[in-house]
Amino acid sequence: MELTEVFEWRGRRVRWGRAGSGPDVVFCHGTPWSSQLWRPYAEALAEEFTVHLWDMPGYGSSSKDAEHRVSLDVQSELFADLLAHWDLRSPHVVAHDYGGAASLRTHLLHGRAYASLALVDVVALAPWGSEFFRLVRENAGVFAAVPEAMHEGMLRAYISGASARGLTAEHLEMLVVPWRGDEGQAAFYRQIAQADQVYTDEVEGLYPKVDLPVLVVWGENDTWIPVDRAHRLASLIPDARLRLIGNAGHLIQLDQPVALASALHQWLTSR
Repeated sequence: MELTEVFEWRGRRVRWGRAGSGPDVVFCHGTPWSSQLWRPYAEALAEEFTVHLWDMPGYGSSSKDAEHRVSLDVQSELFADLLAHWDLRSPHVVAHDYGGAASLRTHLLHGRAYASLALVDVVALAPWGSEFFRLVRENAGVFAAVPEAMHEGMLRAYISGASARGLTAEHLEMLVVPWRGDEGQAAFYRQIAQADQVYTDEVEGLYPKVDLPVLVVWGENDTWIPVDRAHRLASLIPDARLRLIGNAGHLIQLDQPVALASALHQWLTSR
């Protein structure tokens, strides 16, 4: 499944792809990831659903122009317009990490309806942002200018820490490649510098008003966003279901692919 289509939005170029037939399912990735994390899941579900993959601007194969902001307020507004472009009135949405905050904002602030929402190890509750995030925010220009080899080493170490089981060489390469080169390196630190908790603070108080089926899925060994956030989030959203997956970290898609695929398939086919 390739991202062969382009959605032009305020100068940004959003790469996306669609496959399959049946009810619509939209996958939203997080940071510093891309739609590649969701690709195997989308391909498997395409036998029963119409699946949509896309890269947020500033990520993956979408544009990474320096003059374009990539913060959560921008991503959530773009997602609302992308759903309208696809003419999707009420799709199922599956979101990971930063994509969780974007999809929640799109629903709560921009009024987009979903048939259901699966939130997988998402950014949604304060506090969030690691020490590394804070260091980059304060010194983004310095990090963007470090030698390529140093950037590569930091990037690999940072990404590797998101897995509880350890990444294969193939998976690590897939996650690192969008952030190489002058454009990729600058984009990597720029998206961290623009990550601000204010954008989840704006909607956190609205979670009790979410009126749609919600599944919260979390890796029990997530060190980036600890599992206590899963319990808190599920308690805030009325009637939300909680599914914890053992021996899985923040990159639950790679740590426990069978367990996650089973949980998502069961959820989507029961709606």
